[in-house]
Amino acid sequence: MQSANVTETKEFTDDAVKKVTYIKTDKLTEDTYYFNAGQVLAYHKHPTGDQVFFVSEGTGTYYLDDGKEETTALKPGVVVLAPKDVWHKIVADTEMVVSQATVQPAGLVQRD
Repeated sequence: MQSANVTETKEFTDDAVKKVTYIKTDKLTEDTYYFNAGQVLAYHKHPTGDQVFFVSEGTGTYYLDDGKEETTALKPGVVVLAPKDVWHKIVADTEMVVSQATVQPAGLVQRD
């Protein structure tokens, strides 16, 4: 059985958002992002896979841009969807722990 406690073992870094993969299969990946205040997971999209984010700790803002930018306030308990092939990013206001599950293969495209 694969399992993890993402708030018990926190891994923050000063230079960039820390991403830790806890669970991975050929169909699904779970990663957890550890944000320091002010850190940004820059705009990107996944051409072939949906992604769901779940906030465990902290606050920030989720951005979704499908031709019109929309935002959602992030706080513990909030879940947001990044549909496949839609630009999204996360900006942390405080130290924040955000887990995500992504359908595989998802692909990755960074926004210039």
